[in-house]
Parts: sequence; C-alpha cells; structure tokens
Amino acid sequence: MIRPGTSIAEWKPIVAPYEEPSAWKAIWQIVNTLGPYVLLWVLMYRSQAISWWLTLFLAALGGGLLVRVFVIFHDCGHGSFFPSRLANDLTGAVAGLLTFTPYYSWRREHSLHHATAGDLDRRGTGDVWTMTVREYLESPRWKRSAYRFVRNPLVLFALVPVFLFVVRQRFPKAAAGTRERRSVWWMNLAILGLAAALIRVFGFVPYLLIQLTIMTVAGGVGVWLFYVQHQFEDAYWERSEDWDYTAAALQGSSFYNLPRVLQWLSGNIGFHHIHHLSSRVPNYNLERCHRSHPRFREVRAVTLFSSLGTIRLRLWDERRRKLVGFRHIRDMRSRAKDVDHRASAARRSATR
Repeated sequence: MIRPGTSIAEWKPIVAPYEEPSAWKAIWQIVNTLGPYVLLWVLMYRSQAISWWLTLFLAALGGGLLVRVFVIFHDCGHGSFFPSRLANDLTGAVAGLLTFTPYYSWRREHSLHHATAGDLDRRGTGDVWTMTVREYLESPRWKRSAYRFVRNPLVLFALVPVFLFVVRQRFPKAAAGTRERRSVWWMNLAILGLAAALIRVFGFVPYLLIQLTIMTVAGGVGVWLFYVQHQFEDAYWERSEDWDYTAAALQGSSFYNLPRVLQWLSGNIGFHHIHHLSSRVPNYNLERCHRSHPRFREVRAVTLFSSLGTIRLRLWDERRRKLVGFRHIRDMRSRAKDVDHRASAARRSATR
C-alpha cells in the first residue's frame, strides 16, 4: 500500500507502466478535441443569421470544449502528451494560442505549483490564494477585506478567470527568465494575429462577444476544477519541515469523480491525485493508473454534488488540520466573548 512517507522508489514502479505516452492516443485526442472546436466556430458563424442566442449557446459549448484543449496544453507542458519533446512543444504552443496562455511561461509556473502544493511555507505560485486562520486574524482590515473579495464565488469563478487569461497572462512575471518573457510576447502577437483574422470573418463586436463567452465559460470551469482539486475540507497542508511529497499528492489532491461526459470534457483531470503523484502520466492513462492499485481507489472521491460544499471553505485551520469557512471565525470570536463575559462575571463576583 502507498502511504504518506513512502519513497518515490517504492511507488514509482506502480505508476511507471502508465507514464509512457502514445503518439496515436495523443493524435486521436487532438482530432476529437480540436475537430469539434473548429466545427463549433463554423456553426457559430452560420448561426448568426438564425439567432444570436444560438450563437452564444454554441460559444458556451466551445468554452466547455476549450477546457479539454487546455488539458492537452497542460500535458504538453509536462512533456507527457507525446513521446517527442518537439511534438509536445509545438502542440502546446498551438493549444496555448487557443487558450490565450503563453506556453513556456505557464510551464515554469506550473512546475513550481507541483513542487510546492500543500506546503504552507511556499504558497503563492500557481495556486488559489489561501490564508490560515491565524494569518487572517492577524491581518489588517484591508487585507482581510481583499481576501474576502477574492474568495467570493462570483469573483473567484467569473471575474478572476477572465482577468487571468485575458489580461494577466499578457504580461511576464517579474521573476521570469528570457525564454518565459519571449513566450509571453510571442503569444501576444499570435493572439493579435488570430483575433484579426477572426474579426475579418465575424466582425469586431460579434468576435468579441463570442470570444469573451468562450473564455468566461472555459476560465470559470477551469478555475473551478483547479479549486476543487486542492480546496476540500480534509486537504493536505503542512509546514516545509513536515511536508511530504507522496502525502501532498494523495491527500492534498482530490479524486473528482465526474459523470462520463464531464470527465471527457475535463480530460480526466479529476484523477488529480494520480497526476500529482506523477505528472508524467498523460491524461489518457490517468484512469487506468487509478484503477491499477488499491491505494489509489482508497482516495475519497469528491462528487459533483459534494464539491458544491467546498465553496464555503476559505481558511486553513492548522490546529484542526481542516479547511474551514468564515463562519468558523465568527464562532471563535463568539466563544471568546463568552469566555471574557464569564471571566468578568467571576471577577465581579469575587470582589463582592
């Protein structure tokens, strides 16, 4: 059985058979993903003459399909989609263009996420802003207000994704290297070229409405998936000295057990515990790897229904080792007031 503290040498042989990428499986996934995505753009063009509501509905479907495109991009960034590094980089660049994501810049940041997921002392790169209860209570009012604003579901799953994919990724990070910076600038030029071509076909306003709808749906779903994969009640967070890679993967990354259609659209990324255990397993092998060993099947599944409850979770309670909501803060303060009130009453009684 694979347990926290298990060395890589012990679990590596279990996942190794599933780390081998297949060119044919990768090509078929590109065909059954990019083919329907291009077809939706053709249908959107033709649907304008029928009804704009139909066009926007097709755009929303395109947003759902773009999530699957992003998973292909994601696997290319890990070098796990194709056996060939060149094929991964070229496919990643094309998928990055469709998702408005610079390939090399994102790849660097995402590798840091894998190296630090669940480490309380190394938060802040490629993750959802998460504060501990103590940090929240000790923060100034402006920071607590900002945190509440960002963790509001409407902001986190609607505004933040659009800002991230449309605006934030147009600028390189301060710590980015030369290749990462060039990745951003070349991607910006490619996006402008693609946008110009589509504006010529659709017109400026129609293209803007279609593209914004696609990015809003895809970004919102993508951020939601990423959120559920690491923001659940019994997630894993430890200080650096106690952090364990295997535990962070199997306890800090969820198994999001989705209906088959949604599993397909999300490129099997719901098997996130497997992905964090070994990012070399391509998405088309994740389910088989999950079913290959009893320990993987012991990971508690998060269902579509139960995942809705994660929305209320906001803060990591280091004492209880759980994610809690803001209500926990109110209860703490209420209990503290009760204790103060009883202590004051006892003092008054003693002085009589």
